[in-house]
Formats: sequence, structure tokens, C-alpha cells
Amino acid sequence: MPTLNINGTDTALDVPDDMPILWALRDVAGLTGTKFGCGVALCGACTVHLDGQAIRSCVTPVSAAAGKKITTIEAIGKDPVGAKVQAAWTQIDVVQCGYCQSGQVMAATALLHATPKPSDTDIDNAMSGNICRCGTYGRIKAAIRIAAAAGAPK
Repeated sequence: MPTLNINGTDTALDVPDDMPILWALRDVAGLTGTKFGCGVALCGACTVHLDGQAIRSCVTPVSAAAGKKITTIEAIGKDPVGAKVQAAWTQIDVVQCGYCQSGQVMAATALLHATPKPSDTDIDNAMSGNICRCGTYGRIKAAIRIAAAAGAPK
């Protein structure tokens, strides 16, 4: 039975080592903010952080998280950068249907941790793997710019 550090808490889960993290989070841990989209790491709806890096949880096995920290959308607001991203999302009403947005926020937060003042090209590259069926890409990019302008945490 693997023990995963999920949102800062060690959690023993009775799951096989090859189960995708997505299903361990949603079906076993009850954290449903991370969404299933495509199941093949192409849409980004399932994005979570593994030791601060944005990963696709639909194709990453639980065994890959051993000894690492998983952060989900449920806890990203505790991260100062994540809180700025969420505030920017709300400020300009990024969300339309909302299905992809947890993955978008997770990817944007990882981007701003790696590149606090991203160029438009940096944003495009970092967010290119996250699909929004509603087409809110312009608002997503604007929100990332707002969060970046809010500055790095002190």
C-alpha cells in the first residue's frame, strides 16, 4: 500500500503501483478537482504538481510519486504564486465552463514558479498542452500576465 504526500499530508492508499495518480486522487483520496480529459496526456485537464513540476496525472503511475509531494488544485491557493494565479483568474473571469481550469491554473502556477516574468512566448509554450474547449486562451494569457505583474512572493 503506497503512501503518497498529497497536499502536504502523507496518505496511505490501497492502490496498485501502476494506477495513474489521477484515479488515486479522484477515486480513492476523494479529491475531484483534478479532471479526467483525454487519458493520454494531451489535454492537460489532469495537471497536478509533482515536487513543483506540472505533470499529467492520467498517465503518471502512483509509483512515480514515491517520496515526492503531489499538489492538487485543492491546495494550490496555499502556495503564494498559486493564490496570485487564482486571484487573477477570478479578477478577469477566465472561466467559462470551467472543466479545464484546474489544469490550466496548475500549469500557470508551475510556469510562474519557473519563470516569474514570462514572455508571451514563454506563456504560449508552457500552456500549449492545456486545451480549453471554450476558447478562453486570451483570458488565460491575460490572467497569467496579471499574476506575474503581482510579483514574486517575498
